[in-house]
Amino acid sequence: MRPFILAATMLCLPAAVYAQKPIPAAQQIALAVLPLPKVFRADATVLGYDARGKLVTLRRGTGAMVCLMSDPKQATFDPACYQNSLEPFMARGRELRAQGTTGAKVDSVRFAEIKSGKLPMPKQAAALYALDGPMSGVNAAAGTVTAAIKPRYVVYMPFATSASTGLPDEPIANGPWLMEPGTPKAHIMFTPSM
Repeated sequence: MRPFILAATMLCLPAAVYAQKPIPAAQQIALAVLPLPKVFRADATVLGYDARGKLVTLRRGTGAMVCLMSDPKQATFDPACYQNSLEPFMARGRELRAQGTTGAKVDSVRFAEIKSGKLPMPKQAAALYALDGPMSGVNAAAGTVTAAIKPRYVVYMPFATSASTGLPDEPIANGPWLMEPGTPKAHIMFTPSM
């Protein structure tokens, strides 16, 4: 390929696709566990990306939490850590997306599999801790983030409703609310300003 054609082709690609260097496993682990309370970090299982961009287990933990590092090819930083009883649900979502399933179809497939008993969901509440923001707010070498990265807290309560929890099913400022009530994916959202 001629240099000017290569340069023109690269200008059409998002910067993250060709400029992002792989983040070493130790740094991915340090960043992936940041959403968790410190008491859970050392024992969490961590999923991240190898040099080819494939999702792999970076560390097999002995604790109750699984952390999923952000895809380094994306412009956003959004690691999530969740109670390990949610892993079958989360893994199935990743599998469906890898197969080309998109949007609401991912949940419709998972919900049908939960209803049939093929896909397990936790019988009790299960927490999820996440961070959201731009990759520019991340210092991978130091394993730190800036104030541009915001926390998000969720407690999954499959099939919970407003009536069963006493929580509103619409977002409210500075308070918890129930998202996707009555579904296998029902969860309490907590606003970061609480």
